[in-house]
Amino acid sequence: MSTDAMAGLPAQEDLALLGLLQLVSPALPIGAFAWSQGLESAFELGWVTREQELGEWIDGVLEDGLGRCELPLLVRLQQAWAEGDAAALDEWDGWLKATRETAELSDEDARLGAALLRLLRSLELEPPVALMPQAPGYVTVFAWVAHQRGVPPRQTLIGFAWAWLENQLAVACKAMPLGHTAAQRLTEQLRPRVVEIVAQALERLDGELGPILPGLALASAQHETQYSRLFRS
Repeated sequence: MSTDAMAGLPAQEDLALLGLLQLVSPALPIGAFAWSQGLESAFELGWVTREQELGEWIDGVLEDGLGRCELPLLVRLQQAWAEGDAAALDEWDGWLKATRETAELSDEDARLGAALLRLLRSLELEPPVALMPQAPGYVTVFAWVAHQRGVPPRQTLIGFAWAWLENQLAVACKAMPLGHTAAQRLTEQLRPRVVEIVAQALERLDGELGPILPGLALASAQHETQYSRLFRS
């Protein structure tokens, strides 16, 4: 391999990493900060009142939610984009929509997906129309960007889980309220769990998929009629 070719390899990896960082940045203008995924309701109901309880809540959602649903779906969706498999994209996008147990959770996925798609259009990076499911959800569009940027699947999952974790802690800082130092303590506590859950998600078979989050579904449903709230879910 020539020196020029060898020099190009790290450059491609670096560009993929920067593309992933751009995708998971809180500055990405898609409005992810407006959603709490039931966490605000858990505060209101008194289910989560302390730092330790917040860590347990986030850990549980990470393992029984993202680890069984969004993360393994990202693997399948990214592969489907890479293979140009429109049928698989439509199937998994529809499967994911069917797992959203409340109106707010469904609305979040649809709105974030639409916002990310609008952003991609403005950057001339939108997915091929022939492959794209109708009104694709956020996870499906996220998988397209990861594929388009050349991000390896494991890093795609880590980036998605990291962005989710940061958003949950940002919600807690605003609504619990949680101090920023406490948020960093929880980040240190949960970083190894992110890596562990990603490894499990990469190995999950189709028959093992599906979230197991009755508490979150109840909190999300309660949030729909919560009197005072900062977040849309």
